[in-house]
Amino acid sequence: MRLKEEQIRGLAEKVYNDLSAESLITPRGERGAVVAGIARAISQNFAAEQKLERDAEKLLDETLDAMGRGAAEIDRRRMLKMVKDKLAKERKIVL
Repeated sequence: MRLKEEQIRGLAEKVYNDLSAESLITPRGERGAVVAGIARAISQNFAAEQKLERDAEKLLDETLDAMGRGAAEIDRRRMLKMVKDKLAKERKIVL
């Protein structure tokens, strides 16, 4: 998923507001700095997920090439999901 910078900032604001309203956080710093930190974490998560997607595509392509003709009967979408799930588990990324 690709979000614009202002969408990420809005999401970070929403997370901060919801957590604060429920008294689930006690911010140690200025509101703007905390929201910026949340936005950074969201951006890093999206970047990691995009890298995972690229790596899974590459690994699947290599695997299918190595299989030769036998790869013709493989459901590519299903296999890609399996590869992504495996990589996500190894990298401890929650999809």
